[in-house]
Amino acid sequence: MLQIIAWIALSIGILSSIIITIDVIRHPQMMTIMNIVWPINGWFFGPFALWTYFKWGRLKAKDNQKEDTRGRPEKVFVSTSHCSAGCSFGDAVGVPIVAITGLAIAGSTLFAHYVVEFVLAYVFGVLFQFYAIYPMNKEAGAANAIKSAIKADSLSLIAFEVGMFGWMALVHFVFFAEPPKPTEATYWFMMQIAMILGFLTSYPANWLLVRKGIKEEM
Repeated sequence: MLQIIAWIALSIGILSSIIITIDVIRHPQMMTIMNIVWPINGWFFGPFALWTYFKWGRLKAKDNQKEDTRGRPEKVFVSTSHCSAGCSFGDAVGVPIVAITGLAIAGSTLFAHYVVEFVLAYVFGVLFQFYAIYPMNKEAGAANAIKSAIKADSLSLIAFEVGMFGWMALVHFVFFAEPPKPTEATYWFMMQIAMILGFLTSYPANWLLVRKGIKEEM
């Protein structure tokens, strides 16, 4: 039954990503990196990502004529979506690396996943943030944009990984006698849930960063 649920959830997520991808091709975002962010969110948020994209994301399309009436909660949601997409992409890239290499740390593949995926999530998270900051202020230079990206994304990224890694630990040690493998649909369904939880733990951090002026609301 869990396998069936997993395949359904993954199929819905992929379909949501495809729908969003088609729409951002037809209606590109003013901030180029968001053309990648929204489809990634579609993969783990599914229909909810579709709803938020068409309600809030399309307001930032280059051809949009509607007034942007979003409040801070909605803008912070989009900021968190941007952060979560970079983290999720890095985490997803890290999974096959650990699986193919058979890497283990302290005898644990879970710890290897933690280390590899955190590093890649950090790299891609900062990279996504860089491409949000640099195009708006190229005069300040790329080095300054990288520093700003690290400052803006570090706390929110750590908060994301707390939620994600916490769920991964429960999956590994509590929920299954034999944890699912990356070759199984159940594994990636668990990753979808982990990314949603990471988003939820990252939202308060993004709110704090926006309130203190460290990060721009989007």
